[in-house]
Amino acid sequence: MRTPIIAGNWKMHKNVGEAIEICRQLDELVADSPVEVVVCAPFTALSALNALGLKKVKIGAQNMYYADQGAFTGEISPGMLVDVGCQYVILGHSERREIFKEDDELINKKVLKALEVGLRPILCVGETLEERKAGNTEQIVVDQTTKALAGVAAEQIGEVVIAYEPIWAIGTGETSDGNDANQVISTIRQTIAKLYTAELAGQVRIQYGGSVKPGNIAEFMEQSDIDGALVGGASLKVQDFVGIIEY
Repeated sequence: MRTPIIAGNWKMHKNVGEAIEICRQLDELVADSPVEVVVCAPFTALSALNALGLKKVKIGAQNMYYADQGAFTGEISPGMLVDVGCQYVILGHSERREIFKEDDELINKKVLKALEVGLRPILCVGETLEERKAGNTEQIVVDQTTKALAGVAAEQIGEVVIAYEPIWAIGTGETSDGNDANQVISTIRQTIAKLYTAELAGQVRIQYGGSVKPGNIAEFMEQSDIDGALVGGASLKVQDFVGIIEY
């Protein structure tokens, strides 16, 4: 049985004090939840959140570079994330792909390095509105998944979380419906089964992301292949995020 995982992606929001207050409240409010809860905060807040000794909430980062160290101005290494208590890291988010021009080869290097140092990647895949209208959704997510997982060993695949985030639904208020999202996520799981085995594919947790709110989380979590959500704006408000976790 796959443990549901709800992760909040705070993006470029919240200073250190705000992050501490939210996570303190969240840790208390969801203490007894059977769901795995992750907060992917800005880099500036990670050390302070680690110092809180959170019991339920796990800490994640929103990005990293694949090198251990070096002349990479403005980047952060996997080891630095481990050092400040991160257990998860979001990789391949559409904003990294679209705004910062990260390609599948770079994302693959990051996935491999994250696994090497003991970080669990939350690998994002998803199509644009134009790709969806052209009927290329399945091709896009299969291609992105396959390329990002190149070189990932069978014994490592269970550590990877995949987030299906249709780009047209991120921060727009638009959402895929539950059935449609489940079909795409089922395609991703079938892709993993082809790359590895059906048994291993059954162990991989796959989230939905894209304007997830307390009011629509049940529609997604009722689906057979959806194991959680990668939450954007709603994760910035404690009560909204708790509402999603305890849907």
